[in-house]
Amino acid sequence: MLTGKQKRYLRSRAHHLQPIFQVGKGGTNEHLIRHIEEALEVRELIKISVLNNCGEDAREVGAELAAGAQAELVQVIGKTIVLYKESKEHKTIELP
Repeated sequence: MLTGKQKRYLRSRAHHLQPIFQVGKGGTNEHLIRHIEEALEVRELIKISVLNNCGEDAREVGAELAAGAQAELVQVIGKTIVLYKESKEHKTIELP
């Protein structure tokens, strides 16, 4: 579980990132979650955008993706989700 200070730090790091995944009308599935897990192992911090044609709420999608990938949900703002998971092999982010 992340503290408020850690979430604030991760939000500042994620501000300049571009979303690398999009969730559309298909919603979340095992294939998408597996790709997110792989991306988190390499990058540790990623952004995901929820498209307008997605039937679910962005907060629900964020919670599903975080639970499926065993990651921390840092932020959901508008239709953008920020996820963090500490990497085992490619650790670059030091949390305060």
